[in-house]
Amino acid sequence: MPHVLVPSDRVVRWVENFTARHGETALTVERGALSGAAVDGSTFGARLPFDREYAGPADPADFAAAIAAPDDWGVLLVRKGGFAVARLHGTATLDSKVGQRHVQGRTKAGGQSQQRFARRRDNQARQAYEAAADHAARILAGLDGPLVTGGDQTAVDEVLTDPRLRHVRPTRRRLAVPDPRRGVLEQAVRDACAASVEVENAQPQ
Repeated sequence: MPHVLVPSDRVVRWVENFTARHGETALTVERGALSGAAVDGSTFGARLPFDREYAGPADPADFAAAIAAPDDWGVLLVRKGGFAVARLHGTATLDSKVGQRHVQGRTKAGGQSQQRFARRRDNQARQAYEAAADHAARILAGLDGPLVTGGDQTAVDEVLTDPRLRHVRPTRRRLAVPDPRRGVLEQAVRDACAASVEVENAQPQ
């Protein structure tokens, strides 16, 4: 099912475009989401960010107005060789850190050479995760709001096993990101604040 992230200032236009493509669309609020069902059989469900439930009128403008970032929240992105972490108040970044660590790629060598390479690669990855956890523990200390994660989920889970991060509450939304850089982190913050919309297009007759 296609999935898109729609910023609050584009929600109304997005629904208008959906209606233009698929015909008259009936809007309802179901299970905490703004839902639409078009005459051609296509449907969509729009959810608020940060695992919030929507309970307002079945109106795109009201739904868009309900999209807001918490007063205290964070972002944690981790992939092998890189991480990014940020602490935010609303849309303002209070503190952040982006780091890279070299983790070798896979090798086609066999035997003992391959085993040594695998051990070295695992050690490099573990050091990268430890560095990410160190900075996350400092920046997210006392975090009261949600944490949006992204990247390699295995790597994210590894970082979150650090006892200093047991207080954080990761959201259900997980962002797909390339190797974290400053620009990737900034885009992740914007994506974390956007509505999540799942679309199911009607099958052609």
